[in-house]
Amino acid sequence: MSAPFPAFLDKDRLPRHIAIIMDGNGRWAKDKGEDRLFGHFHGVESVRDIVEGCAELRIEYLTLYAFSTENWDRPAEEVSGLMQLLVTTIRKEVPTLNKNNIRLRVIGDLSMLPEFARIELQEALEMTASNTGLNLVMALSYSGRWELVEAVRRIARSVEEGDLSSSQISEQTLEEHLSTHSFPDPELMIRTSGEYRISNFLLYQLAYAELYFTEVCWPDFRKQNLYDALLDYQQRERRFGKISEQL
Repeated sequence: MSAPFPAFLDKDRLPRHIAIIMDGNGRWAKDKGEDRLFGHFHGVESVRDIVEGCAELRIEYLTLYAFSTENWDRPAEEVSGLMQLLVTTIRKEVPTLNKNNIRLRVIGDLSMLPEFARIELQEALEMTASNTGLNLVMALSYSGRWELVEAVRRIARSVEEGDLSSSQISEQTLEEHLSTHSFPDPELMIRTSGEYRISNFLLYQLAYAELYFTEVCWPDFRKQNLYDALLDYQQRERRFGKISEQL
């Protein structure tokens, strides 16, 4: 990754963690008279470009909302096509991830994935595990509510088994039981396609993230769009409940 750093961005004010809701694949395809899978297929090109852009900027974590638990309710043909696209893409991209020192991570209810997808995903996780650059986190079969329920269940189990008392439960306790316990919270969340909601994505972790919404559909989202989001982020004042004079 040797592209020149964009002169209009401040190297010292980049987020450690960017989260993206990759929205608009189906709408983009429909506008072109194609089926939804056509949009998902072209969305892969955007993933490549944004992953490359984040690696060039030395962003530490990039989380992509690739497939939500609600997406299982979509037409069977689309879900099957998405799973096949996932496997094909992972298989094809692992050499590039290793070449660029990118580590693949995953969060979500992987038990819902078909076996062939779980096998391919596990192999990719193992093959990139020693990489020390960008952490590419794929949210697959994921929802924020599911994650919180699972965390509460694990905490309750610890209380039942006597390893934890209810009085010991704190924010840190909950955070330690989330899927993202080893990642910093995102400072910037980007959603494409003009929708203004977070759609059950990282509900706890986005508490203090800056939210950036763009009309650009995901298949058209490229590095320059990422730079635009980062420039907007750098123009904001992150106060975390304080007033400007306290910063």
